[in-house]
Amino acid sequence: MPIDAPLMTVEIGLNAAVVSVTNRSPRILAVRDEGGDGRDGLPFGPFDPAQHRTFETSLRASVEQQTALDLGYIEQLYTFGDRGRHRSPGEARLHVVSVGYLALTRTDAENNARLADAGAQWRDWYSYLPWEDWRQGRPALIDQHILPALKIWEKQPSLDEAPALPLRRARIRLAFGLGDFPWDEERVLERYELLYEAGLVGEAAIDGRGAASILPGTGQTMRHDHRRIVATAIARLRGKIKYRPVIFELMPPEFTLTDLQATVEAISGRHLHKQNFRRLVEGAELVEPTGMLTAATGGRPAALFRFRRQILDERPAPGLKVGGR
Repeated sequence: MPIDAPLMTVEIGLNAAVVSVTNRSPRILAVRDEGGDGRDGLPFGPFDPAQHRTFETSLRASVEQQTALDLGYIEQLYTFGDRGRHRSPGEARLHVVSVGYLALTRTDAENNARLADAGAQWRDWYSYLPWEDWRQGRPALIDQHILPALKIWEKQPSLDEAPALPLRRARIRLAFGLGDFPWDEERVLERYELLYEAGLVGEAAIDGRGAASILPGTGQTMRHDHRRIVATAIARLRGKIKYRPVIFELMPPEFTLTDLQATVEAISGRHLHKQNFRRLVEGAELVEPTGMLTAATGGRPAALFRFRRQILDERPAPGLKVGGR
């Protein structure tokens, strides 16, 4: 490095993809954009080792300060450090390395009122990644817009792939479940990164990735690389519910099996057969009846269940191994 070259300042930031499920819709907590460009962002705060001993305690404090929300379950996702990921005016010599987290919480009227006062709001996560919602079948967006655009991109010359076409074609087939490859709901990040590399989402244009051609209907653009963090969080949670009982972090203490199924469907993005799901739940021994009924469903009274916590001592990987259609 030349002696007179300005030093690059590196800042460690902490991002939280906070997830909840309300009205059978999977939600991501978004905070107001103070920069004024209207894009959603995730709760974010710099790590200050003088104030906090660990990343997690620092993140919890930042989220509570920004959203008035006390987080429950939390786990580290990934470190995002690509150059250009945090472009902001006046930050030419600042490089932000962000540690992403997945957090799960429940919502109620009191929490939502505090969030509104803090300038935060819940967003349906499919508003960011609409091609991921298969609950009503294969989204038309995939065949009408995404795949035709990716087919054009796969044949374009590449500076960093040689040859470009075979590798790109294989990635597209694997990510979107074409030919002999089934749709894999956990490949959320691979699908978003393909669209970003192809210049088909808003973030690609903002980051100056060549001749970006933003597709209609490809979701809300977020600040920096926050949509990539959301994709990572969704992929992690979709995989996690298959071998850990984290789905119950999103459920009230007592619930019906219909509500449990709707929550699993919301997270996985898949429609599940009712009787198959109930056999799966019974076989996994994850819930137990409370002996109470509820008439809140509007039809016949439904039995209420609760999470059977003893399963944590009985089995190393208790989860709901939901499969394909």
